[in-house]
Amino acid sequence: MRLRVLAGLLVLGAWALPGAALPEGKPEQVGLSGVRLQRIQETMARHIAEHNISGAVTLVARRGQVAHLAAHGLMDAEEKRAMEKNAIFRIWSMSKPVTGVAILMLMEEGKVRLNDPVSRFIPEFKGMQVGVAQERAGSAPFYAVPATREITIQDLLTHVSGLASGPVSNAEAGKIPNAYGGKLSDSIPKLGKTPLEFQPGSRWAYSAGAAFDTLGRVVEVASGARFEDFLRQRLFEPLGMKETSFHPTAEQLRRLVTTYHRDSGKMTRVDAKARMLNLYGSEYAAGAGGLYSTASDYALFAQMLLNGGQGNGQRLLSPKSVELMASVFVPDTMPGRAAGRAFGLSVQVISDPVAAGQRVSKGSYGWDGAFGTHFWIDPVEKIVGVMMIQTDNSVRQLDRDFESAVFQAIVE
Repeated sequence: MRLRVLAGLLVLGAWALPGAALPEGKPEQVGLSGVRLQRIQETMARHIAEHNISGAVTLVARRGQVAHLAAHGLMDAEEKRAMEKNAIFRIWSMSKPVTGVAILMLMEEGKVRLNDPVSRFIPEFKGMQVGVAQERAGSAPFYAVPATREITIQDLLTHVSGLASGPVSNAEAGKIPNAYGGKLSDSIPKLGKTPLEFQPGSRWAYSAGAAFDTLGRVVEVASGARFEDFLRQRLFEPLGMKETSFHPTAEQLRRLVTTYHRDSGKMTRVDAKARMLNLYGSEYAAGAGGLYSTASDYALFAQMLLNGGQGNGQRLLSPKSVELMASVFVPDTMPGRAAGRAFGLSVQVISDPVAAGQRVSKGSYGWDGAFGTHFWIDPVEKIVGVMMIQTDNSVRQLDRDFESAVFQAIVE
């Protein structure tokens, strides 16, 4: 008995160390089949052979222990560099749930409310208009009508704001000089002068950049800290996420996976550093898609959510806040959503796995990144799944194949 208690204390002690990864365990200790988990390797090898991806890092944790962590293929196909487990990936829109957690933290402090109008924090967002496309020849591409109400924090978190969410609004936002560069305090207020794509709350349409970059600015105004500093001090450092940031170190850049564009079954190399500099300036902290991370680092974040807001021996959120995050705010019946796929606060929520065509439990939640990164949290099976790849226009069926390979390995 004393030995078991001592062993438990040692595990907890290791888990509480700064920079500590999730503890590793044998698959059978957490109800998984080690033999069946090998099908993850087979799945990745098949997609590599079909030139869907150059390589990947996959991680599966159950009941708080990592049962699978593997590197597959190449991190640079031209240089024949083998993928490494600690490879750095541009996670793109998997940055959004991180931004969502920052907002939840400020909600717990009473500094932000879901129904707060965005103009409370950024006055330029007051009195926004909606752009209505025109099809008549010789006419202006759109005309503007007043928004029926102001857009709110909840609208931004759930992609129902209409902010840079379609052809009219994206085109007008794209006319802003240096729209996604410089300081958030300089860039984001300019978005308040652009037309919304639709009346707030009337439909779901993905705001790839503007909505969550705006939430980053809300964090700054509400907290009094730079968004980048807030995430580092309140989230990354407490969780020991030393590999996650907007601006990787020189050493981390040496582990940066090469980015590829896939088209017609072929992959073309993309200069990730140049792409990053073209999108974001050195000061810009893009809450929508600017973070870099590793599979193990992001698993610390996901496991914290699965733990009800606690990780690395520290409580970052209350269980009720995590429950709220994974609740259905946008049902799958709203225009713009797919069957079985509802939406919560910064995450997709699977409301009907059969209708969604996903082999996960009802209530599972997570999100993806533009270059193929994918994660999900399954509260029923106590599973965290993380897949990191760097191929845009990739086969998203790979997400489903990865999930299937994980779930067929559950044996208890």
